[in-house]
Amino acid sequence: MKLILQILLTGLFLVACSKNDNESSTPYLDDDLAGPISRPQSGYGADGTYTVAKVSFASPLYNGKNVDVFYPKELTGPRPTIFYSHPFGGEDSTYNIGLYEFIAKKGYVVVFAPYPTIGVTVDERYATLWESFKKAVSNYPNIIDTSKVGFMGHSFGGGASFAMAHKGFIDEGWGQNGRFIFAMAQWYSHQITSQELNNFPANTKLITQVYDDDTTNDHRLAIDIFKNNNIPNTEKDFILIKKSVLPTYTYIADHVVPNTQSAYDAYDYYGIYRLLDALIDYSFNGNLAGKNVALGNGSKEQITMPSHNGQALAPLEVTDNPSTNYPQSKYQFPCRSEEHTSELQSHY
Repeated sequence: MKLILQILLTGLFLVACSKNDNESSTPYLDDDLAGPISRPQSGYGADGTYTVAKVSFASPLYNGKNVDVFYPKELTGPRPTIFYSHPFGGEDSTYNIGLYEFIAKKGYVVVFAPYPTIGVTVDERYATLWESFKKAVSNYPNIIDTSKVGFMGHSFGGGASFAMAHKGFIDEGWGQNGRFIFAMAQWYSHQITSQELNNFPANTKLITQVYDDDTTNDHRLAIDIFKNNNIPNTEKDFILIKKSVLPTYTYIADHVVPNTQSAYDAYDYYGIYRLLDALIDYSFNGNLAGKNVALGNGSKEQITMPSHNGQALAPLEVTDNPSTNYPQSKYQFPCRSEEHTSELQSHY
């Protein structure tokens, strides 16, 4: 899987699957998670009770591709919405379907917008994401509540989430009643200046998450943006997930966490879904119990991972002042890449 991802990131291979332009209410069915630890049965991270529905429409800028909107079938009005920016190559929502289904089962909406992996510029990818998000809002006012909004992304999409969020929060005024950003294993961030990073609205929350086994994106890329914005430390956390080795299964914390096609396991649920669930509850509902889990500044409730036969998975490492553990030479995309150095706000 890692080899395939590296090929995608270097632009030598394109995953492309088209989807029918229709509506479906068939929920995604999954077997037990890989590894010995099952999904949470209660609390943050447990699956919700809503039926997952999906509606699709033609991408406004990516010919032959559809934008997917997942939502709870039982909704009686617009629901808080997460706009998701995928990694290079993850152009089909099946790549990380577990995440989108989880969000909808909890009673929220998620918009998945594909962009081309190769043959286009970074600016064109950003335009595809943004125009897709705007069209989803325009098309489905009965589904999408723009007063409570989150932007979430992985790798290229993680880096893009900051510019997308700024456009949504500042240019469009989305998120008056709740805003957050959840950036995972982020790549370089474009189309956002130091000044823009420092004028996010006061109610913006942030989780930045990196993975210790990641050899693709330099953690300095995430650290740089995390340290250089105006979101107060009380409303943001930098989270590192490390590998856990059990006698019969190894939970890997590499660049492809989270995804449903490879190693769909307890790390997806406890490391990502649980924190997202809590962040949504705190950001949109003001629940301080959610803050203690999502932005607990290293609280027991935040960092504790499940156990199996008396052996606990590695706890999450949480800080407001992240530093690097490895040299830039470890990574395929280092912070000091000549092509992207001008995009960074500070130096390491």
